[in-house]
Amino acid sequence: MKKLKYPKMIIFDNGHTLLYEPGWDPDRGNAELLKYAVKNPDNCTFEDVRKAAELIFGEHIENVRRIGYDIGGRIGDRALYEYLGIEFSLTPLEMETVFWNGASMGAVMPDADIMLDIINKKGIRSAVISNLLWSGEALSERLNRLLPMNKFEFVMTSSDYIMRKPNRILFDIALRKTGLSADEVWYCGDDPQADAEGAAQVGIFPVWYDNETERNYKDRSKEYAPKCGHLHIHEWREMIDLLDNLEKN
Repeated sequence: MKKLKYPKMIIFDNGHTLLYEPGWDPDRGNAELLKYAVKNPDNCTFEDVRKAAELIFGEHIENVRRIGYDIGGRIGDRALYEYLGIEFSLTPLEMETVFWNGASMGAVMPDADIMLDIINKKGIRSAVISNLLWSGEALSERLNRLLPMNKFEFVMTSSDYIMRKPNRILFDIALRKTGLSADEVWYCGDDPQADAEGAAQVGIFPVWYDNETERNYKDRSKEYAPKCGHLHIHEWREMIDLLDNLEKN
């Protein structure tokens, strides 16, 4: 791997990189959301919602995700709740937030808050690109609640842009937003293919963040080490130390 260049900007993945979802329970999210129903002609319970969600999200939308694209959660919600005849007193953004917070209030990955505070003090710019059914608006609200010190210049989610990482279009768009050249930007994420290899396609330097916190959050059996030059770290303090050393040299 060639000598590292001190970054002007670091872009982050979200899930299992900045935040994670302890105690995730979609039934709890559905139950919370149903409290705001203003029309429910069939008296659907959260169990009815779960069965319909398995059809719409778990089958049809998941089929789209498998081929590298995303249908926004707001569109999925519209299909789900019109299918059930349920209406809410909430905006689409509020529906995302109520469900998401009900399923899990979220938590900060170890030392992610310290790391962000340090890069802010160093004057390193930051942003987020995440593969996520929720909108960038909903993710921004969550990030601002859990990481209030952040200075993210933009937050992109795949559901707002159709394509999922590692599709290079997301990274090309992000790079255009930064106004920087690719060699001035790092990208950090937990997925060696979607994140590391995805970023490397456009010349952004990849950091594979391979942390042990709740590692059962996804099936890792098909993962392999990135087939590109990258930095492999397990803790955010490793990157903090590296930035300190690069800054001195």
